[in-house]
Amino acid sequence: MNKLKYFFQFILIIIIFFIFKILGVKISSFLGGKLFQLIGPFFRSKEIINKNIKRAFPNIDKERLNKLKSSMWNNYGRVFAEYMFLKNFRKGFLDKNITIDGEEILNKIKDNNQKVIFISGHFSNFELMAMQIDKLGLNIAAIYRPLNNIFLNSIMEKIRIRYICKNQIKKGIGGLKELMRLNYQGYSTALMIDQRVSQGIKSNFFGEKAFTTTIPAQLIKKFEIPVVPIFIERYENIKFKMKVFEPINFSKEDSIMNITDRLNEILENMILNDPKSWIWTHNRWK
Repeated sequence: MNKLKYFFQFILIIIIFFIFKILGVKISSFLGGKLFQLIGPFFRSKEIINKNIKRAFPNIDKERLNKLKSSMWNNYGRVFAEYMFLKNFRKGFLDKNITIDGEEILNKIKDNNQKVIFISGHFSNFELMAMQIDKLGLNIAAIYRPLNNIFLNSIMEKIRIRYICKNQIKKGIGGLKELMRLNYQGYSTALMIDQRVSQGIKSNFFGEKAFTTTIPAQLIKKFEIPVVPIFIERYENIKFKMKVFEPINFSKEDSIMNITDRLNEILENMILNDPKSWIWTHNRWK
């Protein structure tokens, strides 16, 4: 039954993508945002989203809460529409629509042939992080969570491999082994640390414990490498600012828990800086 449902979802999305392709990136991004503002609330729990936002902003009033949710759905829809144009971003369109604050940090990592862990969250168009790092010539492997829809996932995997970076690592035990192998070969790692995981540790996140991936902490402990946080902000619809922070070095004495708590703290600050661009739909505290 699920396969049949996923198949019809796949057909519908392919039709929408085909229409977007005809309309072009600017119009499609705009329409995608408006579409998700309209239908998004019917597909995700309003209660979960409200609770998540109130964890970060306990005193938020109803007007600001609704405005924040509307902006989130708009960005979500824009990201959806922009998948159809990742090729355009890769081929040069991105160069005119993104500014990088801290590009010298990336160039230094490249020149020194240094191995690092790039971390971020699902902000703005989050796919552009690994794409831009790869475009600058750094060797990276990006961790991703496969979509539940098996038909759509096969398409998305091909898009990611072709236009984001060729080393796409699935979350899970098998993916972790592949990630370790690439790290031994000198590859850096790029991942989003904000998704809810079933395997991990309960780390502090907005004053409560939330299951959090330990992959960055494991890599830090094993390879003694720094973390480089990156934040992407959307402005003027399809323009982006990518902020690259200075590398953070942890000591050998830092525990997995301490490292993970610190990374969640960094994530919190990113969210508080631009809450409208973060995806509040995941139940991190389940």
